[in-house]
Amino acid sequence: MNSRKAELTFKPNLRLGRHGWLRLTPAYSVNLVSHFLDQLPEVRQVLEPFCGTGTTPLVCAQRGIVCHALEINPFLVWLARAKTANYSAAERETTRNIAHDAARCAESMSQTSLWTPPMAKIERWWRKDRLLFLARLRQSILDRCQTESKVHDLLMVAFCRLLIECSNAAFNHQSMSFKQEQAGLFDSQESGALARRYEQITDEIVAAAEEDLPDCVRIWRADARQAPAGNELYDAVLTSPPYPNRMSYIREVRPYMYWMGFLSQAREASDLDWQAIGGTWGAATSRLQTWTPNGDAVQVDGFSDMLQGIARHSALLANYVHKYFVDISQHLASVRDALTPGASVFYVVGNSKFYDTLAPVETFYAAILKRLGFVNVDITPLRKRNSKKELIEFVVSARKPL
Repeated sequence: MNSRKAELTFKPNLRLGRHGWLRLTPAYSVNLVSHFLDQLPEVRQVLEPFCGTGTTPLVCAQRGIVCHALEINPFLVWLARAKTANYSAAERETTRNIAHDAARCAESMSQTSLWTPPMAKIERWWRKDRLLFLARLRQSILDRCQTESKVHDLLMVAFCRLLIECSNAAFNHQSMSFKQEQAGLFDSQESGALARRYEQITDEIVAAAEEDLPDCVRIWRADARQAPAGNELYDAVLTSPPYPNRMSYIREVRPYMYWMGFLSQAREASDLDWQAIGGTWGAATSRLQTWTPNGDAVQVDGFSDMLQGIARHSALLANYVHKYFVDISQHLASVRDALTPGASVFYVVGNSKFYDTLAPVETFYAAILKRLGFVNVDITPLRKRNSKKELIEFVVSARKPL
């Protein structure tokens, strides 16, 4: 019924300047954001409560539309801010010069006792020669620029691109897996190849940074359960929240976060995933075993029956889905209070299946929106996802009454 429409995934983003600076598989398509905005010619101020890599704010900035975005992951906040910033000609030229100088220095550096991130089983991620080059390159960059600067941001975006390109990570699944390690070149040849690749990536990023963007985007680190309170009101919400499919976003961004200093131990990743809606990484899973809704009810038809179906196989997974919708209910209620009368909302969501029980995520979103008083609630199938045949991506749209 619905084909796997690649143009509605993250794939087109990779060919579009700043949108392609760093790949994140769950990122949603720039084409979708553009499509939504085309339907809202009078929109003036957009709220993006699940910012991720910054697709929505960047499209808004390119159109001169005010966008305020929330994101709980500090690395993604940093990345989205970097993607939506303006860079002067001097900053771009300095970035290019430092990148080439740092790459040459890292290629010839003899020092071997350098800092590497405290990641468990780091050898799964990088061969020793590549890990050593990355450590040398990182140190060379830090020796040449201030950490709190736009030049540093561009250099580190390029560094993140390189570290994932030369890793053993494979993107042949909805999340990351590891490919079989292949024999490397001699250290000097490998370092030379990686140095040239870093220079090339940086040149691509600097070229995209020439785009002049209006100063109309603000991105905060915040919990999506609580939309921003205050005098600001929004006339549209464009977003794609996490799906309840147990795919942990922290897993995919973990290597960047360690190298960038946003993580120093595994427990921090677990704690962050527990705070995020839909997170289940590490200790977050064990906490689900004792989680209770504490009186927060999801009052939509079919919800209790679905939970019972999942619980027949796994009480843990039933708790996971229950908590997800309690969190989403809190989020949607807070968003309603941050919208102007007549505001439109667009949520790109995917359904899930647990054992023999289908979780009709799109139906529950629509039902919650209706209970909150939204009107013109609609569910539109978008595409089939690359997994079980029943799994579809949808747009759930609605409007706040006038």
